[in-house]
Amino acid sequence: MLASAVPGTEAGLVVGRRAAGALEAEVMALLQRAGMPLTAVQVQERLAAGLAYTTVVTILSRLYGKGLLTRAKAGRAFSYSPVSDEPGLAARRMHQVMAGESDRRTLLARFVDELSDQDE
Repeated sequence: MLASAVPGTEAGLVVGRRAAGALEAEVMALLQRAGMPLTAVQVQERLAAGLAYTTVVTILSRLYGKGLLTRAKAGRAFSYSPVSDEPGLAARRMHQVMAGESDRRTLLARFVDELSDQDE
């Protein structure tokens, strides 16, 4: 096996790196479970990943920018909460997909056709 001069990598590949969007999903799930607005410090304390404060602030800012979180001033910081519950966020993603389609009727028909009996 090739060694790499870069710590945390092996033969130039990052070892143990999360999939794209995994941190955002983890933060969203944490905020959903909290049931109340949290500041970046509170999110950082509750995450098992041991992330730097600046990383948590960046993730929260990106989620806010995507319209997935609301934020309110909490002293000198912001507190963040999800704009919707999990089903609401899934519906929002579905709307975004549909917005890019010219034939929405066919898209929805195919989606419904592929639902299992448990989904109906």
